[in-house]
Amino acid sequence: MNENLSTIIEKLVSQFHGQTIEFAGEPSVILPAGLIAQAALVIHDQFGFDLLSVLTAVDYWPQEEPRFHLFYRFTSIPHRLTLNVRVPVSALSASVPTLEGIYHNANWHEREVFDMFGIKFEGHSDMRRILMPHDWEGHPLRKDYPLGYEEPQFSFNFDEIDVRKPYAKNWRGE
Repeated sequence: MNENLSTIIEKLVSQFHGQTIEFAGEPSVILPAGLIAQAALVIHDQFGFDLLSVLTAVDYWPQEEPRFHLFYRFTSIPHRLTLNVRVPVSALSASVPTLEGIYHNANWHEREVFDMFGIKFEGHSDMRRILMPHDWEGHPLRKDYPLGYEEPQFSFNFDEIDVRKPYAKNWRGE
């Protein structure tokens, strides 16, 4: 790991009462949801990470709380560094502060996470759906979202599925 990145991670962990984990050789900082806006301000202003390159979520349902983790990836283009930050989010509250005032492109990332996972971003200027129609029920990337599944028809199950298929009636109504 880069020495500068390890120093940044240590400072974030101590200042915001976080933890570190490593997955696939990449370290991540786990921070409390209520402190993500202050941490992002420090990440931007003090450490020079000028781009929020990724914001997405992971649903761990049916695991116990916290159900969701938000995954932020900050990039420092001049220093060629990336910093991964994870934020556990409870399914009961499912809201975190917005980063829109610090990283302007967070507007679109946060709207997408809201649309797909139902996690709200407090203080966001335009929290509405961006991918699904405005009257859509539910959030499609949640693991408890009902699947619209149709079993594929193969030679081994042809007759079984053929019986269940709705076919158009002919002109005599047969």
